[in-house]
Amino acid sequence: MTSQPADLRHIATFCGQCNCGCPELYVAEGAPPERAIVITDDFGQRIEMSLAQLEVLVSDVKAGVLDKVLTPSAG
Repeated sequence: MTSQPADLRHIATFCGQCNCGCPELYVAEGAPPERAIVITDDFGQRIEMSLAQLEVLVSDVKAGVLDKVLTPSAG
């Protein structure tokens, strides 16, 4: 996993079953509100978003928006 600056508070690791640098969710303490949520990936990239954007993402996931991606098509 890549090392993160000290101002990032770790919230969750998605997968965690390997040493490949799984995606992780952080709160960036002291960041502007529109960049307070940080998601990192195993390639060293990061997504920064607001708490409101994260709430929409979580709500959409719970509502099944990504189900088509996760379920093989019946075709």
